[in-house]
Amino acid sequence: MPAKRKELKSSKVYAALKEMIADYRFQPGARLNVEKLAREFRLSRIPVWEAVRRLEQEGLLQTIPNRGVFMAEMTLERAFELFQVRGALERLAGRLAAEKMDKRTLAKAEKCLFRQLKVVEKGDLVGYSQSDHEFHSLIYHSTGNRTLEEMLESVKAKVQPAGLQVAPILIDLCEDHRAIFEGLRKKDPERVERAFQGHNQRVLKRIIEEIQASQKRRKGIKDFQKSLLHF
Repeated sequence: MPAKRKELKSSKVYAALKEMIADYRFQPGARLNVEKLAREFRLSRIPVWEAVRRLEQEGLLQTIPNRGVFMAEMTLERAFELFQVRGALERLAGRLAAEKMDKRTLAKAEKCLFRQLKVVEKGDLVGYSQSDHEFHSLIYHSTGNRTLEEMLESVKAKVQPAGLQVAPILIDLCEDHRAIFEGLRKKDPERVERAFQGHNQRVLKRIIEEIQASQKRRKGIKDFQKSLLHF
């Protein structure tokens, strides 16, 4: 097979797998069946494995010897770091998008928010994640800054395996998106930046709450184990 054709197939598989991950097709820690994926793409295993290697380098997948390929699992502490970076970049993206987003993209963002509200009313976390991915991507692309867009998409993809429980703040996150949209609609960079800052601070606060809850559970287990030693 010519090298260019082989590289093209690998790139298409890479893009498709990344989209599957963004759509929560694979949960954190889930095993990926390379043979099954090759059949699904109607390709040999070679381009699939090449795509897997690229996703491993990005920290999204990991290969465990004698076991297979798995979705990466991320600590909440690492997720906190990534959201800090994402928040700083999104504030810049929001300012640029407010100045450059066209009417067609604005209409797409509005439709996305309508769909998001419906899935939130149903308590559909996967549906919310998909609409959240679409909404943010529309903003990233509207910046007109390819470097910034690539950085944001990369950071956003790395956050996917975190498994953060956002159910308690879903409605608030939707309200944040609405505030961001209003700023975009009015072409107000400062308003969009403030809305993004509040949005990311809400997520960071939620991560801290989960970290503290996890630490409390671990302490409770240790205390219980110590108490057993006295019997």
